[in-house]
Amino acid sequence: MIITAGKFKGQKITAPDENITRPTLSKVRMGIFNTLQSMIDFEGSTFLDMYAGSGIMGLEALSRGFKYACAIEKNPKAFQIIKSNFKKFNPAPELLKGDSLIIAPKLDKKFDVIYIDPPYFAGIYEQSLKSVKNIAANIIILEHITDVDFSGYEIIKQKNYGGKIISFLNI
Repeated sequence: MIITAGKFKGQKITAPDENITRPTLSKVRMGIFNTLQSMIDFEGSTFLDMYAGSGIMGLEALSRGFKYACAIEKNPKAFQIIKSNFKKFNPAPELLKGDSLIIAPKLDKKFDVIYIDPPYFAGIYEQSLKSVKNIAANIIILEHITDVDFSGYEIIKQKNYGGKIISFLNI
């Protein structure tokens, strides 16, 4: 996988086995960050990737000018690959190991952007949204393939990338 823009543009990272994670495609990452750029100023902003997978989203955020990024990953193999990937970058996202549904609500900071891309069929979209309600300062991005109950959230924008829906939400 290759970082698509910013100061780390063109840098390669290792992706975990596709049986473990489902990396966000480069065209989807570009679409997400281009849309975000029209909504907020990246400089000084903070980014949380709840289900980090390869860690690419946090790296993209820092590459494009976010001041801080945090990535949470539960899978031990994916965590080790992300840790190895992050060693190549300065700055690198903070990496936390464990269950996002438990860790995220306990974080002691608010995030300008929270990216939520859980395993598609885990049935935790709504739980994930609830878990970040108190740490979301601005925009929540949810990548999903099924209908989601967005109660309590305003849908700012939705984009469809071949069946993957990217929903930009506000509290």
